[in-house]
Amino acid sequence: MRKIVVLGMGLCVALAFSSCKSSESAYKKAYEKAKQQELAEATAETPAQTPVVEAAPVVEAAPVTKAPVTVGTVREEKVELVSGNGLKAFSVVCGSFGVKANAEGLKATLDNDGYNAKVVYAAEKNMYRVVVESFDTREEAARARDAFKAKYPHREDFQAAWLLYRVY
Repeated sequence: MRKIVVLGMGLCVALAFSSCKSSESAYKKAYEKAKQQELAEATAETPAQTPVVEAAPVVEAAPVTKAPVTVGTVREEKVELVSGNGLKAFSVVCGSFGVKANAEGLKATLDNDGYNAKVVYAAEKNMYRVVVESFDTREEAARARDAFKAKYPHREDFQAAWLLYRVY
């Protein structure tokens, strides 16, 4: 009787292993397909060879007295101040976090660098934003964003700083 039970269990195990195919090949195929799509998109985005255009004669332009401000796009969000003070209409955001402690850590770092950083909470996105500076006008905020990026040229995370318009 014992031999029959062992033989039956062995048969069940053999059937179980022979009926399942390896899932590794499915993952590998999906990965390879995604890589091919990524490469196809990358080659489609590369511009075609541009034709050679003859240069026009040089004409002297009037001197520019003031460099234009790169305004760019502004994100509108309803935010509430979590820490810090003095939040105005336009703000320079240098970090976004899902965890409040991470935002507070960046705020402390910026405060040590001489900024009066603030942490705001965007409830719709469930994100904590770290605000470097806050201004009444968009142009002032854009200038401050550009100056902030120039101060930290080697910090890729700070190079992605953006403008936030506070919606009430």
